[in-house]
Amino acid sequence: MARELTQGPGSLRWLAGRILQAVVVVWGVATAAFIGLHLIPGDPARAIAGGVAARTSPQVLAEIRAEYGFDRPILVQYTGFLKRLAGGDLGTSYQQHRPVLSAVAERLWPTVEVAIGGLASGLALALTTALLTSGRRRPRAVARTTEFLLMSVPTFALGIGLLALFSFHWHLFPVIGDNGIRGLVLPWVTLALATAAMLSQVARDGIEQALAQPFTLTARARGAGELRVRIRHALRHTAAPVLTLSGWMLGNLLGGVVVVENVFARPGLGQLLVDAVRARDYPVVTGVVVLTAAVFSLIGIALDVTYRVIDPRIREVA
Repeated sequence: MARELTQGPGSLRWLAGRILQAVVVVWGVATAAFIGLHLIPGDPARAIAGGVAARTSPQVLAEIRAEYGFDRPILVQYTGFLKRLAGGDLGTSYQQHRPVLSAVAERLWPTVEVAIGGLASGLALALTTALLTSGRRRPRAVARTTEFLLMSVPTFALGIGLLALFSFHWHLFPVIGDNGIRGLVLPWVTLALATAAMLSQVARDGIEQALAQPFTLTARARGAGELRVRIRHALRHTAAPVLTLSGWMLGNLLGGVVVVENVFARPGLGQLLVDAVRARDYPVVTGVVVLTAAVFSLIGIALDVTYRVIDPRIREVA
């Protein structure tokens, strides 16, 4: 299958086009981040020197501007920024005085740990809920009501509620300071509930459409039980839409887990980004944003490749 995907000039052109689209997306995000940060009021040289409260002489500020290139025209700064970015250099943190890649790499795993665990838990919960409630009126109504309620609750409010109940009231999980598995349970549950609320609706619709198809009647006629029909025959027909939404949500979780990390005091990219915004640490903010866009684009390419491997008809149409 994988060889069939890369055979022929059409497939190679398609793959080259998708990679080019990803590069354009990353460039656009990087440009927007660069412009947005430079529109924020304030002097980045003063932030580097210690903030507004620090007593810094004009001579020192001038030296900082010259060293970091803040005194150059904005177009020159932008060109230099793109050159460094093309070479894989995200710059040096103003506050930590080390490469941004090093600072990001140090915080990357805690974020991936929370995002992957939350998505996997949410996917398992969504598929289980969809299998048990699809085609059954009352369970379906209860599930849909619960899902809409979870979707309407902000993630931070859900996290705070779980924290207050399971940590402060029942003392089942640590509040902060535990980097072990117990410290991950509540962040995972918070993300899983929000994720499952959306995924289960898509999975349920796909399963119900599959249950109405003739092949399920044939399976039942051959003596297959209802649970076997749902898992072996109906569930796989909802794989494509669930896979699409899961990939999109994974990209969002990697970039938007900042809220959950701050609620549970997790030392991930979210906390790094918030600290960098407060300190006007431009390279760190830009680096996190650009890397998030790159990951999102790579997930999109991986999903498209998976579709073409699973369904040969997509290769014929593309």
